[in-house]
Amino acid sequence: MSDSINDAGSTVEAADRSSAPPHGVEAIRHALKTIPLSPGVYRMLGAKGEVLYVGKARSLKKRVTSYTRLQQLPERIRLMVSLTASMEVVTTRTEAEALLLEANYIKRMKPRYNILLRDDKSLPWLMLTEDHPFPQITKQRGKPVKGATYWGPFASGWAVNQTINLIERSFLLRSCSDAVFSSRARPCLLFQIRRCSGPCADRISPEDYAQLVGEAKRFLSGENKALQRELAEQMEAASEALAFERAAMIRDRIRGIASMQDSTVINPASIDDADVVAVWQVAGQTCIQVFFVRGSRNNGNRPFFPAQVEGESPSEVLAAFLLQFYDDKPPPPLILVNAEIPEQELIEEALTLRRARKVEIVLPRRGEKKEVVDHAALNAREALERRLAENAGQRKLLEGVASVFGLSRTPERIETYDNSHIMGQNAYGVMIVGGPEGFNKRAYRKYGIKGPITPGDDFAMMREVMERRFGKSAREDGAERPEDWPDVLLIDGGLGQFNAVREILEELGVHDVKLVAIAKGPDRDAGREWFHTAEGPPFQLPPRDPVLYYLQRLRDEAHRFAITTHRNSRSKGLRRSELDDVPGVGAVRKRALLNHFGSARGVRDAGIQELTEVAGINQETARGIYGHFHPEWVRDAEN
Repeated sequence: MSDSINDAGSTVEAADRSSAPPHGVEAIRHALKTIPLSPGVYRMLGAKGEVLYVGKARSLKKRVTSYTRLQQLPERIRLMVSLTASMEVVTTRTEAEALLLEANYIKRMKPRYNILLRDDKSLPWLMLTEDHPFPQITKQRGKPVKGATYWGPFASGWAVNQTINLIERSFLLRSCSDAVFSSRARPCLLFQIRRCSGPCADRISPEDYAQLVGEAKRFLSGENKALQRELAEQMEAASEALAFERAAMIRDRIRGIASMQDSTVINPASIDDADVVAVWQVAGQTCIQVFFVRGSRNNGNRPFFPAQVEGESPSEVLAAFLLQFYDDKPPPPLILVNAEIPEQELIEEALTLRRARKVEIVLPRRGEKKEVVDHAALNAREALERRLAENAGQRKLLEGVASVFGLSRTPERIETYDNSHIMGQNAYGVMIVGGPEGFNKRAYRKYGIKGPITPGDDFAMMREVMERRFGKSAREDGAERPEDWPDVLLIDGGLGQFNAVREILEELGVHDVKLVAIAKGPDRDAGREWFHTAEGPPFQLPPRDPVLYYLQRLRDEAHRFAITTHRNSRSKGLRRSELDDVPGVGAVRKRALLNHFGSARGVRDAGIQELTEVAGINQETARGIYGHFHPEWVRDAEN
């Protein structure tokens, strides 16, 4: 959400929740007394203040009034209205601003009755760090870095890495970090295999490197043909001057650029910078396939599976997807789609406002662009068919789990827990989640054990994890089962662990979760696990039972996640420096000090005058650093 929208909007409390207005249509009518006619966004709230639905309107009062006519609403929306206890609205200057604010709210609040873009992991970009004499080409996710130029987005990290490899071969730009660059005196292997120009060892001048950077930027910006012509002229000139080695290097760069175009272009004659977005819907499920085209190059494609799309048409899902998808990234000037979009002009206006330049949405009817869109639609259909087939197999396994453990219905959420530590150090408990769509990695959780825990006391660790997972929800409302509670709770352990966890859950008031412990036999052979439940004696499943394999996968995934979490924590502790505890020394000053003195010990042994010779360290900071390592000097100075 942009700052301009924040400034434009003003929040209006449309209902006083403390007065407990009636639910449903009466709650909406109560809210209508204070809702204005201006454009804006409305939020329907449940009895606990949770956001049920977010919508936008050209006229808030007219739009919200439509929810009082229940006979004209679909069943799904009537249910949402019946759960509504209060409403809140935010006014905006225009309907386009309201559209952007609506998408921002939906992504952030994830209402139960809105179409949701679930897989909103940040996309990778290609970054050139231009705040260095020898800029680095690298991959970047997350917030932009100052002093850098970006190209993208790319569909995956693999697509970015492939492009970086091609740029290394064609333009010989370095991909190593600044720390590695500053610590080298001899060129690395990439120089030997002609994928870097060796600036770390002064094998290229800053002027020549800057020329390579300029050519790479032109290529990434789509100036391919002009660049190739210029390089061909340079190659001929070098050949005529008998500089055959230089001519061969330029020839290799021309070949690299040509191979880059051949391997990645979708259709350079008709597409420059665009996203190709195709929707496909089958059996109430929807897939949206996005191809990223920048500078006439295909930056890869990626499928998305929006949630809560039951009863929504492909066009409505596509419109909601576009607004949420471009909420945190600039849209390209052209978006090619395969379906008519409701309120297309309004969406174009909103995306133009988001990009600060004109954005056009086009549904091609014929020609090359139509072929590209059809290709994206085919990819969307195939991805959705694969997903439906996988989900059908997953659903069958979950039905098997219900049968094995005597559940009244097929489980939708299975949580598996495990611990990892070394003699109580870097102790972590973890939770992984499985369900109808496989492993739900967005729901995974890490619990750093706060203790104090006696080394090796796994029961105490599990108690802390269970209390942190279930304690708060159980205390808030013990009579109502929270939506995010599991149907099955699987722990790795035998009868002792089972009894300990069952006791903890009983103390917390958790009675409607099926508890299962999975334990290997005395010989600890996989395939001969024993299962412990509260309903009877422990039992084993047939060695080749698919349900057994599935439960083993859940157990092994929890174990993998626990070990990885523990190792990362331990590695982070090993990388920690004495300088991390020095007041006033952040990442930039820490790097400058280490580059200057070579180690934390060198910084500790340095005098105040030596410290001031480091870039970014003034007299006051130097005195603070020196005083941190020499507290006796501080006491003497104070006296």
